[in-house]
Amino acid sequence: MQPLDRVFYTRAILGMVAGVIVGLAIGPGTDQASAVGIAFSISIVFYIISYATCKRVSGNIPKKERRKFATSGIFPFIFLLLMFMIITYTVLHQNIAS
Repeated sequence: MQPLDRVFYTRAILGMVAGVIVGLAIGPGTDQASAVGIAFSISIVFYIISYATCKRVSGNIPKKERRKFATSGIFPFIFLLLMFMIITYTVLHQNIAS
């Protein structure tokens, strides 16, 4: 597997993990401002972890190609984070509203 592919899939997997953690951390009694703060904080921490992994994988690659490593997988990270956050929250708290 190419290093760029490894970075892409690593960010996608970390987005899923972060989404599940955010879904577990936000409860039904949490106000909207706190929920956004929790989600944003956890997602930043996981993105920094993915960036450190990217730096390790990229190693001795020229600077022009390093930008590809820095930006590869950002959108899957964000969308998988949101999707798994919504799914986890919904599964855990689906009977509370009724």
